[in-house]
Amino acid sequence: MRRLLAVLLCLGSFATQAADHGVKVVSPEQMALDAGQLSLGLSQDWRQPLPEVQRALIIVHGRLRNAQTYLHSGESAAEQAGQTATTLVIAPQFLNQSDIARHHLPDTLLRWKGNDWMAGEAATGPVALSSYAALDAILQRLSERKRFPALKEVVIAGHSGGAQVVQRYALTTGAHAELKHAGIGLRYVIANPSSYAYFDAWRPEPVDPTACPRFNDWKYGLKQLPAYAAERSPERLEQDYAQQDITYLLGQQDIDPHHPALDRSCAAETQGAYRLIRGHNYFDYLKRRHPQGLPQRLVEVPGVGHDGDRMLTSPEGQAALFQ
Repeated sequence: MRRLLAVLLCLGSFATQAADHGVKVVSPEQMALDAGQLSLGLSQDWRQPLPEVQRALIIVHGRLRNAQTYLHSGESAAEQAGQTATTLVIAPQFLNQSDIARHHLPDTLLRWKGNDWMAGEAATGPVALSSYAALDAILQRLSERKRFPALKEVVIAGHSGGAQVVQRYALTTGAHAELKHAGIGLRYVIANPSSYAYFDAWRPEPVDPTACPRFNDWKYGLKQLPAYAAERSPERLEQDYAQQDITYLLGQQDIDPHHPALDRSCAAETQGAYRLIRGHNYFDYLKRRHPQGLPQRLVEVPGVGHDGDRMLTSPEGQAALFQ
């Protein structure tokens, strides 16, 4: 009975996260991708060359799909850092099926089932394109030197659900090679995600596989990988991930184990009770697996809880985005 209750609680948590009231604002710009269009927000018009841009900040929204909110946070961070003219802020928007119907949007816009975009799953229409492949396409555009002759680096950042995307994308993408070939650096800023993808079955909290049989499936582990990442072995994925420049940005006050947006599925609970400890647990896990050292760091933001704008515009967030 206790095991059945644990499974029901796990499923109930997934159902709570899946509750969807629809996106409030649809971003006005679109990017053509493989017979479909990706909705996004931009701080500058990238239809023409941008010779002054030295940094591109791709900022990924969370489960509310509020790309414009995150676009404004990215713009505020760039303004505070005195980097507005030299920074292009890009906020992709991963719409879902309900958004298309609610806002009477054209069928050409890419849309995903529920929150499947977080895990890199394929769009349901108009073409089966992974959300991670959509990010790849943005990087490919940024690598075009005729459009961005002065571009020096790309920073991909996300908070909460967006940070979950960024962590899994950093783990699975191979697009960094194309940027490197163009002489462009790539960094990631992962702020306050609810969970991380582990590389084996070890977890900081005890696991009962009978009560939580999916704890090591994607997106919490590397079993049942999405098609986007299926061609590379788990060993290769970890090897590549350990070479990425990543800042884990954690709010010191993001310590509520009952936060309404916290992933409380049994798979996530095995990683710790709340976001701050889950981040520390994961970083400690990485350091144990890679004692030779990592180009990665964990930075705490004093006095801030689960607040994306305050995280990204804090002195620690500024340093991570514009180092």
